[in-house]
Amino acid sequence: MNLIDENFEPKKTDNSKKTTKIILIIMSILIVAIIGIVITIVYIENSTLKLYVNGALNEKVKQMMVIEENGDIYFPIKEIAPYLGYESFSGEYTDKSESKSKCYVQSEEEIANFSLNSNKIYKLKTANNNTANYDYFYAKNPVKSINGTLYATTDAIEEAFNLSFTYDQDKKRVYIYTMPFLISSYENKVLDYGYDKISEEFTNKKTILNNMLVVVKNQNNSYAVIDTKGNTIIEPKYDYIEYLPNSEDFLVKSNNKVGIISSNRQTKVQILYDSLELIDKDTGLYLAKRDNKYGVIDSKGNIKIYIEYDQIGIDNTRFEQNDIKNKYLLDNGMIPVRKDKMWGAFDKNGKTILDFEYDSFGYIASSNKDAINLLMIPDYNVMVACKNRKYLLVNSVGKELCYPMLDDVYMTINSGKKNYYMNYNNLTANVEDFLDEIGVKPTNKKSTNNDLDTDEEENENNVTEKNNTNENNVNSSSQNDDNVIEDNDISDEQVDTNE
Repeated sequence: MNLIDENFEPKKTDNSKKTTKIILIIMSILIVAIIGIVITIVYIENSTLKLYVNGALNEKVKQMMVIEENGDIYFPIKEIAPYLGYESFSGEYTDKSESKSKCYVQSEEEIANFSLNSNKIYKLKTANNNTANYDYFYAKNPVKSINGTLYATTDAIEEAFNLSFTYDQDKKRVYIYTMPFLISSYENKVLDYGYDKISEEFTNKKTILNNMLVVVKNQNNSYAVIDTKGNTIIEPKYDYIEYLPNSEDFLVKSNNKVGIISSNRQTKVQILYDSLELIDKDTGLYLAKRDNKYGVIDSKGNIKIYIEYDQIGIDNTRFEQNDIKNKYLLDNGMIPVRKDKMWGAFDKNGKTILDFEYDSFGYIASSNKDAINLLMIPDYNVMVACKNRKYLLVNSVGKELCYPMLDDVYMTINSGKKNYYMNYNNLTANVEDFLDEIGVKPTNKKSTNNDLDTDEEENENNVTEKNNTNENNVNSSSQNDDNVIEDNDISDEQVDTNE
């Protein structure tokens, strides 16, 4: 019996299904791998710090950043200037030099001066540098030198360059917006808010850095203040409004009289004066003019010096080499005042320091061609005064340090060093030596001719190398929401399209 069917064929194995399964498995693995790679790339991309200037990614400015272990961020002052619309120079604006311990940045409207180891930064409007006072502000940390280059913290950079700086820790993004860019971003929006334009005055434009705008209605030529959402802060009923950056208040004008209104609509100074000008930020003192007479009031309208004097302050343009930054309040705390052709002085509280018995303050060089005009002996806070056509020295409490017997009291500059001399009875003496001999102690550390301070090396050792810095330690104080324009107000497209 034949048990094998001659027509029987062994069943063939279908290998195509196995191949398909293998291909599917491989494809799945590849897809997972690709997804993993994409996720890794996105993670790395999102965890890498990026810096934008006016919405555009800027790797060069990012490379300038120095982030310290405590989170403080520094930028090189001169190097960052061109990226923010400024020119930069060594030395100081009013005292031209190539000093490496000082530098200044300049735009068409304003100048900012930086000095090594100082956190006090002076600003001056370029249009009024012959008459206006310097403004000033205090940075969180002093200017420091790293490898011979001056660096400043972000708050100093913000204020000096009039910009908005913010760091988004979650997104690892740094956003820098310049004032002109922000203003242009809102020019069309104010039309939707019912106003004709943003105020064109440079100082008024600074309100954008605090989420506000000074706007104008051309129909009745009235000024108002709104926030960046269009909400009214000060109603459109004033003939003129000027922003006061130091106090974030507003000088308002109506019927040719001015007063001060705060950003929360409180009247701080009644609209009673012909003009008001801030003369001291720290104490909030204002020069007040009324009926062609001058006095001093504080930020609450309290009178410190009665409005009855012919002049307050000196002409600081006559003492350029003496570096008088505040013509109303001198470095020794005196407020020079003139009445009936005679000069006296008050302190910041309105107390009389010098009676009205002086012909003038300061020495104006005439016959000696090498002599330079002199008002202050800065390291001693001593002032030159003239009485009965003779000169003398007075200190910050009004004490006369010598009889009015000097013929000349002047300055010379040799090899960049300032020297002070006085002439009397055909004799010449060094003023600082004289002050030392009579026991007047310097109130400030005497300046030297060295460009860089001796503790520069110590400052450098405290700086963390950029490449080894933990970017997560960026100071959260840089995220001050009150001083930063919200990203949504700028337009997300301006950032997203560049990422």
